Amino acid sequence: MQMLTKFETKSSRVKGVAFHPKRPWTLASLHNGSIQLWDYRMGTLLDRFEEHEGPVRGISFHPTQELFVSGGDDYKVKVWNHRTRRCIFTLQGHLDYVRTVYFHPEQPWIISASDDQTIRIWNWQSRQCIAVLTGHNHYVMCAQFHPTDDLVVSACLDQTVRVWDISGLTRKSAAGAQPMMTDPLTAQRMGAQGDFFNVTDVVVKFVLEGHTRGVNWATFHPTMPLILSCGDDRQVKIWRMNDSRAWEVDTCRGHYNNVNSAMFHPKREFILSDSEDKTIRVWDTTRRTLLQTFRREQDRFWCLTAHPELNLFAAGHDNGLIVFKLERERPAAAIHQNTLLYVKSSQIYMHNFADSSDQPIVAIRTAPAGQYLPPPRTMSFNPSEKAILLTSDAEGGSYELYTLPRNLTGYVAEAGQSRRGTGSCAVWTGRNRFAVLDKGAQQILIKDLSNQTTKTIQPPVAVEAIFAAPGSQLLLATTTSVVLFDVQTRQTVAEINTAPVKYVVWSSDMSTVALLCKHTITLAGKQLEQLCQVHETIRIKSAVWDDSGVLLYTTLNHIKFALPQGDTGIIRTIDNPVYLARVQGGDVHCLDREGSVQTMKIDPTEYKFKLALVHRNYEEVVSIIRNSNLVGQSIIAYLQKNGYPEIALHFVRDDTARFELALECGNMDIALETAKAIDKPAYWDKFSQEALRRGHVQMVELAYQRTKSYDKLSFLYSITGNVDKLAKMQKISIMRDDPQSRLQNSLYLGDIEDRVRVLRESGQLSLAYLTAKTHGLVDEAESIRIAAGIEEEDIVGVPSTGQGTLLYPATPIVPAPELDWPQLHVSKGIFDGKFNFGDKGASPHPGKPRAADLASAVADGDNVDESSGAWGVDEDGGNLGGAAARNAFDDEDDLADDAEGGWGIEDDGELDADIAAEATAAAAAGFVPPQPGISELEVWSRNSPLAVDQIAAGKFDQAMKLLRDQVGIASFDALKPAFLEIYSASRSVLTTAPFASAARIPLRRNPTNATERSQFLPAQIYSLASSLEQLQQGYRTTTGAKFEDALALFKRLLLSLIFVTADSIEDANEIKQLLQISREYVIGISIELERAAVSKEEPTDENAIRLVELAAYFTHCQLRADHEKLALRLAMNTAYTHKCFKAAGEFAQRLVDLVPAPPIAERARKMITICDRQSRDTLPVNYDARNPFVVCAASHTPIHKGEPAVNCPYCQATYKPEFEGSLCSVCTIAKIGAKATGLRSLASSD
Repeated sequence: MQMLTKFETKSSRVKGVAFHPKRPWTLASLHNGSIQLWDYRMGTLLDRFEEHEGPVRGISFHPTQELFVSGGDDYKVKVWNHRTRRCIFTLQGHLDYVRTVYFHPEQPWIISASDDQTIRIWNWQSRQCIAVLTGHNHYVMCAQFHPTDDLVVSACLDQTVRVWDISGLTRKSAAGAQPMMTDPLTAQRMGAQGDFFNVTDVVVKFVLEGHTRGVNWATFHPTMPLILSCGDDRQVKIWRMNDSRAWEVDTCRGHYNNVNSAMFHPKREFILSDSEDKTIRVWDTTRRTLLQTFRREQDRFWCLTAHPELNLFAAGHDNGLIVFKLERERPAAAIHQNTLLYVKSSQIYMHNFADSSDQPIVAIRTAPAGQYLPPPRTMSFNPSEKAILLTSDAEGGSYELYTLPRNLTGYVAEAGQSRRGTGSCAVWTGRNRFAVLDKGAQQILIKDLSNQTTKTIQPPVAVEAIFAAPGSQLLLATTTSVVLFDVQTRQTVAEINTAPVKYVVWSSDMSTVALLCKHTITLAGKQLEQLCQVHETIRIKSAVWDDSGVLLYTTLNHIKFALPQGDTGIIRTIDNPVYLARVQGGDVHCLDREGSVQTMKIDPTEYKFKLALVHRNYEEVVSIIRNSNLVGQSIIAYLQKNGYPEIALHFVRDDTARFELALECGNMDIALETAKAIDKPAYWDKFSQEALRRGHVQMVELAYQRTKSYDKLSFLYSITGNVDKLAKMQKISIMRDDPQSRLQNSLYLGDIEDRVRVLRESGQLSLAYLTAKTHGLVDEAESIRIAAGIEEEDIVGVPSTGQGTLLYPATPIVPAPELDWPQLHVSKGIFDGKFNFGDKGASPHPGKPRAADLASAVADGDNVDESSGAWGVDEDGGNLGGAAARNAFDDEDDLADDAEGGWGIEDDGELDADIAAEATAAAAAGFVPPQPGISELEVWSRNSPLAVDQIAAGKFDQAMKLLRDQVGIASFDALKPAFLEIYSASRSVLTTAPFASAARIPLRRNPTNATERSQFLPAQIYSLASSLEQLQQGYRTTTGAKFEDALALFKRLLLSLIFVTADSIEDANEIKQLLQISREYVIGISIELERAAVSKEEPTDENAIRLVELAAYFTHCQLRADHEKLALRLAMNTAYTHKCFKAAGEFAQRLVDLVPAPPIAERARKMITICDRQSRDTLPVNYDARNPFVVCAASHTPIHKGEPAVNCPYCQATYKPEFEGSLCSVCTIAKIGAKATGLRSLASSD
């Protein structure tokens, strides 16, 4: 028997605990006066109630209402509503601490027990006390209603248990009379003492005496006439009663301190008790024997309760509460083809999926009298031999082998007809053999059908469990990984890192596997190549594969799915956990905790839709969209996130969402429709920006018209060369009386007369005169001078007449302002035109080209303001009235009419003949096309033997080969960003004509010195100067003790030095020196980070030894002098703290030799004096300063002179021989022990 912890909290002492009958909630009343409401499934604190003054000892949920009741040391009973999360009312009447409170299962009553020696029954509807039970002469510790009868049981420190008959109170309540207790005297008269006519509401039926000390708890059996009590005499007593008397049946002894509470197991013949001896004990009800003891070394237990429906218990202790169950409820099951085998009620049943029939086939072993046998944990079925393996936790782990007859027609075997053995796991590995894990001896035993061992295998790793695998293979689960192991060859085939695995589920074709952990699922291939990993915040219960390759799995409250690519989702919510067995279309077959087979209906549309998208099966996607009601924000967000906004567009009906999706997928037609429907300036602005970016000129024009962006329209017409509309914009600016816009349009048009006119009308006579004079308008300039009243000799600095140059609109390359900018031809997508969902803005002419749609859109947009013309201009008068404004854009040509005839597009039959004749003439002339020359990239590759230049030339393969040969690089993952950066930085992009492709210009390293092609080399971004700057930054970060940042800086420097080129031998030597410095700092900082991690662990002798060793090794890294001093000070203090005086003295002496600051030197000398007196190390530290050594960069242990070692071919870090062949942990790119010629950074050979 195990205590399976499901939830645990840390808080003050818990004095009371209660389960909600339906929801996964538990209430905890604390000694500090608080009440906590927890969700034990999610492990979260939902709320806290803090109105009591002092400890809260009693707590209880109402069985049906949204209420709970609490009682505490403030003498108050409070009734709360957990939905509104407030106290509804307070019941006052007790004169001392309230110990327990409970609701009646049917009546609107609350019972409370108090240290005032009374028990009170309250009506929570009328909020009045209806009875006071007196008779106890000490603190009443507990009082509870009977689940079905009109009885109350109470426990008191007067060493008695009393049973009260409340049938009179029940009858009076049924008759409609509610006695109301207003004072203690009335309460006494209505208590245990009968009145004058012997008519009482509550009477004492039994007084149970037998405890020798105070009684702390008493409770009824849920179905039998039994009472359970416990007390300070450390005993748990069982009492039986009938209508006339009650007597003691037996006593359970074993606790060695006060027993605070006890209860009957609601479903099994068990008794649970908890005590201040820090244990929870389980007893056999029939034999009164102790079955199991669960101990917590630090916590005394104070209260215990059971869930009214589920197999859950909760116990409160000194530091919180624990929710647990005593045995696993997952039925052992196995599936084969159309049959499900499962264990229920000590029998193996066979369920047929075809007709949903169940029949028992084998009775399994049951526990002897007075003993407990845990149920089977797993089942493994061998269809070839009709054999079943059951494993359980009995006897420390055991298995049973049942063999069924070939012709299975009914109940065939009796209990006991099985072969048994010890082992924590047993699975089939072949037709006539199975594997058993002996966890204690760490052996895998291969056995035959006669249960005889034929082979013993020593696993390559420490195995926690074994699972079946294809063929003769096994899955070996360790604490950190799963190993695919071949039993025949005894070799490890593959390995994958996971959390501890609880269950393994293979797909039907054994091509994929799901590894189920407590909170994660790892999906992997047949050779354990990881496909994805799914994380859940609550426990994962079971899983099964769908025929389409989708994994369905259950948590405590959901059925979910997981695609092999990592997408997950919720299929449906479940009330109680179930264990999946099979999925057939929309039916899920599963087992519940009672061992019954259930069939649940699910909607597989969502995961089939997502799977079709992943597999790019677009025809199925179209079919699902047409035939199912797949809607919701989650599916829209999924499509948008995964790059399918055009599909999401068909699910959305909201105009705002459709607008955003249309812009994202580039569907400008739908974006235009939705922008019209929304018709808000912000959306038109956003639409215009996207349309301008995509080159839809007419859409931009329409958007600017809708938002009345006159300046933007003028600029648009200017850059597109639309002079006619630009002239209309000038007229509109006159109507709007906008001098700024009028001046701007006249500038765009090069209309000097209007520029002068608008400046003159605006009162800017000086500017008007200057403009007219500059551009040769002599008469106009003279009239302006006269109007200004200025003499000509007073004007100085005016340029000569006629020297001005006007600004004219751009001349378009393609003189067709009505057309959009050229677009790349994109073929029609699979989803274009597939759907017709009645889109609000659907075009009435589906075959009509976009220009025609936009023409109608412009016509729609003309009526901006009926009273003031197309642009909403309010005119006071003048010759350009409303009619002129309304006709401002009406004179556009209709390009759709007679298009081919108007453009002269006719099929010329002579064209093909002309082309053929021209081709024949070219062939007769013997034309030979010129040969392409050598590109500069090829020249770079030929000129330099350096890998960095090969990368710049685009020869990545050649560069990778050079680096493998030179420095033994085995992994280029860390270098990929540098490769791409070097390649991109060696060329620039020059944009020429608007419709021509951009020119790529190579950038040379030595553009002025290189005169011959043989001297051309690419520009580089990694230089010796930048490396030195990075080194200084690393030094500063190390000095500031930002070790993680410093480690990243030095590793980055270490990787960048591969690409630094040297111009001289001195530069090459300096690069090597930088490489050595970076290596030493990476190793040293790694040692320090490990020391910091060990220092945070639990203090043990092993950790203390490791701390001193790491501090010592850090001082032997070749660091800068100031950093070496800091390392020596750290090592000195660490060694002295752990009483390694000899080592501390050596570090202090080395520190003095480096001449530190006077205060530090003085402290070091004092340390030397103290350590010389001790001159010993109390810890066996693996450190000898007099024996030369280097530090292994992987294990951070010393490699002394003369011991075998291997090196990294790039950074030259030293390793122990067992690390040969793995990646260097310092540079992370080179293979340890690989042969290499050495890094080359100088292009010339001399």
